[in-house]
Amino acid sequence: MRSNIPDQAAGLRRLLARTSSRVVTVIGARDGLGATSIVVNLAAVLGSAGKDVLVLDENLSQDNVANTLALKSRYDLLNVVRGDKTWQDVTLQGSHGVHVLPVARAMQNLPKLDEAQRERLLESLSAAAKDMEVVLVDAARDGHSVCASLSGDEPLLLVLNATASGITESYALLKQMAMHNGRQAFDIVVNKVGSEREALAVFDNMAQVARRHLQVRLEYLGYIPVDEKLKRATQLCRPVIEAFPAAPSSYAMREIAQGLLRAPRTTEEGHDALGSVMQRLMRQARPANNRMATTT
Repeated sequence: MRSNIPDQAAGLRRLLARTSSRVVTVIGARDGLGATSIVVNLAAVLGSAGKDVLVLDENLSQDNVANTLALKSRYDLLNVVRGDKTWQDVTLQGSHGVHVLPVARAMQNLPKLDEAQRERLLESLSAAAKDMEVVLVDAARDGHSVCASLSGDEPLLLVLNATASGITESYALLKQMAMHNGRQAFDIVVNKVGSEREALAVFDNMAQVARRHLQVRLEYLGYIPVDEKLKRATQLCRPVIEAFPAAPSSYAMREIAQGLLRAPRTTEEGHDALGSVMQRLMRQARPANNRMATTT
């Protein structure tokens, strides 16, 4: 497996060389299903390929991106919105050109922000994401993600845990986003399985049910095998691709990164994906009376 590492890295560089900025939201139905781990490792894969990566960390839990990487987060985007700090002050620096911006409290307080604070939020996100090739969003769990609900046609990657409860909870999230957010397509990664055959069996069953009952299309991006090296890397607060580059889970993370970059865009080339998300964010942030006025 070690001999495949240079080939994978070269493939990623070729894909990124012809790829403009992408915004990818990663979500799990609840904590513990592996979404944050996948964000951390995808960011590390892309960063090690020489690209600048911004992670928007929408989770307040102890298992969020910042804590997973042992990055000390004293302030966040809400401090910027309130004028206490700049976005540079609150952006955390990881390895290999990966930047982490904690946005959870700002997203939760979005409906309460006044016009000046909304402008400051959007300006800060725009400045932080400038020149970044990839923006990864670690979306809030339990169906409370503002970022996921505003993702539009940009890629949304659902991490599906292959347990009975994980499958049930993930289907409930699919249904919620299909019915309330109009989401019609999801990329799927199956986590913690013994083999790709098992992963495909889980995926195929979910895809058939989602197509039949929700008219939703699922795309298989790959799987993460059960791997003690991944667990050990998490304990070390390091991405597995750095701590154990030849581990089965490291190989799987690289494959998923390549699949994500190979996926056809739903928007035309040159389209500003982050700008589109931010425009939706602006509309969402307006007080209810302003939103009503613009529609009358």
